[in-house]
Amino acid sequence: MAERTLRMAAPSVAESIVLHDGSPVDLMPIEPSDEQRLARFHHGLSPDTIRGRFFYVHPELTDAELRRFTHVDHIDREAIVAVADGEIIAVARFDRIDESTAAEVAFVVADSWQGRGLGAALLSRLATRARQLGVTCLVAETLADNRKMLAVFHHAGFPITERSDDRIVELTIALTPTP
Repeated sequence: MAERTLRMAAPSVAESIVLHDGSPVDLMPIEPSDEQRLARFHHGLSPDTIRGRFFYVHPELTDAELRRFTHVDHIDREAIVAVADGEIIAVARFDRIDESTAAEVAFVVADSWQGRGLGAALLSRLATRARQLGVTCLVAETLADNRKMLAVFHHAGFPITERSDDRIVELTIALTPTP
């Protein structure tokens, strides 16, 4: 328990990055005060992007979802937002699976920001944070036709195992980089 207390004292910190196209973006831990920015972000997503994240079209986040998504402990539940011009443009999160060293991971990037390396930057940042917290692997489920998200995972440099059916791909990402 002492180790968990120490980890709580050192939350993730904000970081400025530059994407492949030269766009500046700030990555920072989500905060409860981000509820309205998160609602605006979600409202601006295309139906295809929402389907890629939730597996069905979900045009509005409920008040309960906004609270759950923005109120995280930054230990067993972490969320990092990418911000440009004061607005959220992407979210990456993980939720530890029970008391294990595995965590479920999910991402969503605003349509106009896709294809610029933001997903890869968020995965790298989230993996670093997960390792700091004792998470040894990330588990992701994505739709089989979500080629962009599959590419982010496969090009990240981590060992991956996957299982799939006609609709869903489950990936297990070991948080040890490949040489």
